[in-house]
Amino acid sequence: MFERQEPSPLSYLKQFSPTHRFGKVAEATIDRAHPSSTVLDRDTIKVLSWNIAKNNHDYTWSNDFLAIVEQHQPDHIFLQEVRLCAIKQQIPELASMGWSFAPNLIDTLDNTYCGVLTATKSDRLNSQAKITQHQEPVTRTPKVSLFVEYSWVNRDPLLTVNTHLINFVETSKFQAQLQEIETIISQHQGAVIFSGDFNTWNRSRWLFLFQMTAKLGLTPVSFPILEALKIKRFLLSPPLDYIFYRGFKQKASSAQVIDQISSSDHNPLLVELYV
Repeated sequence: MFERQEPSPLSYLKQFSPTHRFGKVAEATIDRAHPSSTVLDRDTIKVLSWNIAKNNHDYTWSNDFLAIVEQHQPDHIFLQEVRLCAIKQQIPELASMGWSFAPNLIDTLDNTYCGVLTATKSDRLNSQAKITQHQEPVTRTPKVSLFVEYSWVNRDPLLTVNTHLINFVETSKFQAQLQEIETIISQHQGAVIFSGDFNTWNRSRWLFLFQMTAKLGLTPVSFPILEALKIKRFLLSPPLDYIFYRGFKQKASSAQVIDQISSSDHNPLLVELYV
């Protein structure tokens, strides 16, 4: 008989090191439709955008999220760094909404996807994921953007774009991801909501982002000064998180940054838009 050989400590370290722990995923979306979903027929939309730092498995995030939803009743929710069990593919806190999820990696340690998720009660027409060609160092993982179109009564479909831009790489690779997003948005004729964590921690990144959005006719949500100071940033850098829109107007005094949370180092952004 052959003796069973136990894995060496080195093999364990190799398996769960950043370069071996995170696996590649297909450029695809995971979609869940709500049985009572309806066509978008309102002239106002409340938008919530939040990098939840992979904490949606934790009860503190659940408490934070459910309290925000109960108080503010957002219509469209954009989440970044969401974890989704590859087997169950369920997020109990979103049971009352339909959602689309675009993973950028799978964590082999606990068999979970990580990516961006957009949720709403409106009818989804289609969804598309776009994974970056380039990867972040150490973990060797790409980033992902999620494009979802929703039907809208008496109007062209609404395009929502939920993104997490690549970090820790040269600016040209950051710009390459923006150009991929620009190509898709430029093909859409109707209203757009473009939201996420843009990792604009230096002026070059910030300029590329605002040049691209201006070219597409996208307007950044304007936050009062004291609210803007609550948005995640590195030291004196520009903010990292934004919401842009086209085909809407911003409702006066509706933009706020929710800082009564403990589950993420990013504060949620909230705004009400109208046509």
